[in-house]
Formats: sequence, structure tokens, C-alpha cells
Amino acid sequence: MKRTLTVCPYCGTGCSFYLVSDGGRLVGVEPSTTHPVSRGGLCVKGWNAFAFVHHSDRLTTPLIRRNGTLTPASWDEAIGLVVDRLRSIQQRHGYDSVMFSSSAKATNEENYLLMKLARAVFATNNIDHCARLCHSSTVFGLAETFGSGAMTNSISCFDQTDLILVIGSNTTEQHPLIGTRILNAAQRGAKLIVADNRRIRLARHADLHLRHKNGSDVALINGMMHVIITEGLMDRLFIEQRTENYAALAANVADWTPERAAALTGLEADEIVAAARMFAAAGRAMIVYSMGITQHSHGVDNVRCCAALSLLTGNLGRPGTGVNPLRGQNNVQGGCDMGALPDVYSGYQKVADPLQRQKFARAWGVSTLPERAGLPLTHAMDAAASGLLRGMFIMGENPLLSDPDQAHARHALENLELLVVQDIFLSETAAMADVVLPAACYAEKEGTFTNTERRIQRVRKALDPPGEALADWEIICALAERAGYGGMRYSGPSQVMDEIASLTPIYGGIAYDRLDRHGLQWPCPGKSHSGTPILHMESFTRGLGRFSPASYRPPAEAVDDEYPFVLTTGRTYFHWHTGTMTRRTHLLDREERTAFVEIHPDDAGRLDVRDRDELLVASRRGEIRVAARLTAMVVPGVVFIPFHFAEGAANALTNNVLDPESAIPEFKVCAVRIRRVV
Repeated sequence: MKRTLTVCPYCGTGCSFYLVSDGGRLVGVEPSTTHPVSRGGLCVKGWNAFAFVHHSDRLTTPLIRRNGTLTPASWDEAIGLVVDRLRSIQQRHGYDSVMFSSSAKATNEENYLLMKLARAVFATNNIDHCARLCHSSTVFGLAETFGSGAMTNSISCFDQTDLILVIGSNTTEQHPLIGTRILNAAQRGAKLIVADNRRIRLARHADLHLRHKNGSDVALINGMMHVIITEGLMDRLFIEQRTENYAALAANVADWTPERAAALTGLEADEIVAAARMFAAAGRAMIVYSMGITQHSHGVDNVRCCAALSLLTGNLGRPGTGVNPLRGQNNVQGGCDMGALPDVYSGYQKVADPLQRQKFARAWGVSTLPERAGLPLTHAMDAAASGLLRGMFIMGENPLLSDPDQAHARHALENLELLVVQDIFLSETAAMADVVLPAACYAEKEGTFTNTERRIQRVRKALDPPGEALADWEIICALAERAGYGGMRYSGPSQVMDEIASLTPIYGGIAYDRLDRHGLQWPCPGKSHSGTPILHMESFTRGLGRFSPASYRPPAEAVDDEYPFVLTTGRTYFHWHTGTMTRRTHLLDREERTAFVEIHPDDAGRLDVRDRDELLVASRRGEIRVAARLTAMVVPGVVFIPFHFAEGAANALTNNVLDPESAIPEFKVCAVRIRRVV
């Protein structure tokens, strides 16, 4: 048997394991016992990360829609059709009439190349990826306050902390091995505060569980900061030496008394006081958050408050501290790093900066590059629905299930002149496409992923892709070649990484021969640099850390007599995102086969609902049928639906109102009504 060391394709934790193959087929995985993140462990998805690879649904040949039906085609015909039709759309409607959607499941090299294809070949900054739907609030908020929109510390810091505040993260289900680190820290004596409306598993081990109202995070943290300042618990020396704009923050939270915060959050005032004192008293305190913080119409304000709380207490730049957003997908950090965003090149270098445009234009061998920022993905869907956007190229994403307001997403995709989808399975989105390009999965190609702690790691090829499927990077290069561009001829992904390193200061010291053991954490500016486990140790990336005060804004949609329940969404332990891989994994699908809605027994009693009854859940945007799951995990008046199941798609209900700064949708709060299906 053959063992191939690689990186898990699921969440952003970045666990490492060996793919075990026999005769060209994967038969299992073995954890890496020396890996600093996974340390010989895996979650249930990691243990089964080989099982979907050989599924009979894998795409094996290009498909072109003819007379309404997707039919097999040659690569030459499919590549030619994609390039010709994209060019035709641009000639008729302008360069920005097409959009490229990159992928948090693709490698760094592939995200970089699609960004390069959009800008150097098709002359548009309309390039984005699913970070827009999960952590664009983080990128915006932490870049403003710290100068870098990434996790400040390392996963190993959970072993060194005195207190962990988990807010908006069901960590044991979303990032199980990080959840284990948190539980281990609590077991050895670290304090644990969990701020979450649901009674998640971590809450059972918490010293303090704050069940605040969905969407009231700004009120909660402002209330905590009010207590810290009025009681003199802040780190004055840190504030004086390493921050700016403190006076504005102090003025902003001056009237955020615990009583005022309690009225908006639904908590008791003494709970807010206790949380503030506990956090401020810790010698080393970490904040951990995920999409429960970011996916709001005020997501950036939530991030600003998390940053301010850490600045206020001096919990940055040291082991066991920091603001630690946990990335949802295996390479969402890398997709951002590689410039698969509408306003930056790789390494967050601004497209609006003429010096950066000149640098990239010279390196890519083109005379000019577009200077106006492109469309965020969420705005692109609106533009497609209105007819302003005519063509879309989607690599490795399934927006028909992952975007809010499914009816709106379907209308947008149907309204396009050309939809191209590049994927490993015929997803719900791919089934709508005019052209489908079959891609290799993570086990069938070389490259790198960057995990949530900024660790760049090798992905290694264990076997060949099925049929005529090709690696994403090979397809992108073929598209560039067909378009007449000669600047994408590479011997392999390692040469692409060499180009990335030459243009991207934070990746400047990255090369494949330096990643062979356990990778390196950026910033890694030179070949002799050993990487950066902890950011902002001596100074912040922007110089001084900046307090950015935030005012409370309620969620965009409130409950009323017609829609009396608050719906929130998330993941389950056994499935991942739109289920294209986990629902094709027998052992995972067996554990959680159908969509469900968690509802409190008190609410169920009022509605005459029993466990497993079929319920109709409706919002102002759509309705779905799901099975009832009676549980005290949710509070009365709140229901929870996972978003993995196409037949009970939570995003048929969610609200597509956007944060005005980051353009992230408000997935975590919308109003619904419920009735039992008789």
C-alpha cells in the first residue's frame, strides 16, 4: 500500500493525514502523529475524507448544454466555447460584464491563477470567492484595527491561555480538533466563557454561558467594555504604548451600562459584569469567533468590538492571547491571501494603487491592468439578476445552496447568458450550467492550502483523477492559452508558487522545499525566515492598533405576528457546507440523512408539534419542509436549521440583506413562521 501525506479538504483547521491507496484506489487515511495541529487526531469527516473520491457521481468529461441537456464534449470544444463566449459577452457589454468566482476548496496556486486569468487575460477585477459569505467581515474589520485580517495567534496558543471567550462559534462541530483544544484547556483550569444563543457542547463545560439574543453581539461587548473601563480593569500601559483612538472608544461605551446592554441582549446585568471581570482578570485571554459573529448585516461592527476588547485588555501579541477567527473552509484563508477578492492582488496589495498595478502588469507581461475594484460576489448576484452581469465562471462553489435567498440566487443564475461551472460533482449549481468542466479533487493534485492559523502546507497527489478530469490549475492555464495569453505556461504548481512568492511579500519566503515537514506560517518574507506563529508582537501590521468604536444596530429583519420565530443557521458535526462531499460519504450520510429544525419543547407544545413531525418553515422569501427536532439547545422563540440539505435548503429562507462595508449577507437572523404539516 502507498501512503501520501496531505491536508484535510474540509474545515480550516488544517489537519494532516496520510491517504492510503492500494492499486490506484484510496482505501483509508492515517493521521500524522507529528503534525502540530492535528497531533495524531482527526474528526469524523477527516477519517472519512477518502470516501467520496471514487464516488460514481464524479464528473469525468466536459459537458456542454445542447437543446437543454448537458452532453459530453471534448476538452478542446469546451475550452474554446468558454473563451469564445466570454469574449463575445465582453465585446458586447464591456469587460466587467463577466464575473469569476474562485474557490476556498482549491489550492493557493489555483486561486492565484484564476485571479490572474480574470485580471491579466479578461481585464476585469470581478473576482471573488466564498470568503464573501463567511469572513469578509473579518478581513475588513481586522485590517482596519490591526492592519491584517487574519487569525492573530496559533492553534498551539490554546495550550497556553488562561481564558477563552468563544462567541459565535460552535467549535466542536465546525472545527472539532480546535474544539478539543478548548475542552482540554478548560480541563486543565483555563476559564471558558461561551456566548451563544444555543446550548452548544462547549457551553456544558463553560464557567459562564451567555445566551444573548441573536444579533446583539455589539451590545454585549460594548457592555463588557463599559464595565472594564469604569472599574479600571483595562491595560493602561498597552493602551498608551500600542494603540490609538482610545478616547473615542471610551466615549462610545460610556453609556453602555450593564443594564442597557442587558435590555438589548436578554441577559441579566450581572452576567455581563461577570463576563467583563473574568475576561479582564485573565493574564492571557483569547477570543475565538466564527460565522456567528461575521454573518450579520453589522458583521464588521461585531469584528471591531472583538478587536477592541482585546486591545482594551492588552491581549494581543503574546502566546495564549489574540483575536482568532476560525476559517470555515480548508483554504478560505489562502483564497483571500491569493487575491481572489475584487479589490486586492495577492498579499492584500490594492488594485487601486498604481505602483501595485504596474508591478503585477510587468510580471504578467501585460500593458495595463484594471484599476477599479470589481464586484463582490453578493453584488454580482444582484447584477446578474438585473441583467448587468452576463457571464459567470464558477470554480468549486455551489451558490445555489450557499447563497442567501435561494430564489434570488436561482433567478440570477438563470438570467445569465453564460454560466460555466468547474467542479468535481454535478452540484445543484453545475446542473444549471451551460458548460461544466470536470476537475480533480484534493487527492489528485499537487499544491498548497493555508489553514486558519496562516499555516501554508503541501497538498500531494495520491492518485490520478477519474476519466478526463484535470486539476483546476491545468484547466485555468488551458483557458488562458486558448485566449491567446502566453503567460501561464508552468511546469507545475511549484513554479506557480515561485511566482506568487516573487510578487507577494507575506509569502516571499515560501517554496515547496521549505514546506515538506509541517509548512510555514505567514508572514514569511524571505528564504531564511522561519515564519510567524504570532502576529503583532512588537507592533501591529498597521503600526498602532486602532480602536474602532461601533454603535449597536439591530438585525435587519425582526419577528412579528406573521413571522414570530427567529431562524439561525449553521453546520452539524457530520456534514460540511452544501454536502457535495459529505453526503456522498456513506458513514457520514448515515448519521445525518435529512434536514431538520431544532425547536424548543415549549414552542413545540404551543404548535402541537411532536419530535420528528414534518414542519413547514416559511420566511418572506420561501418555504421548506423539514423534520422537527425538539431540544432545549435553542431558547424559546428561536429555531435552528443546518444548511447542508438541498431538499430542505435553509437558504431558501435566509435574508440577502448585506453588511454595507463587507457585503456579507445576514445568514444568522431572519424571521420565520412554522406549522405542522397535517
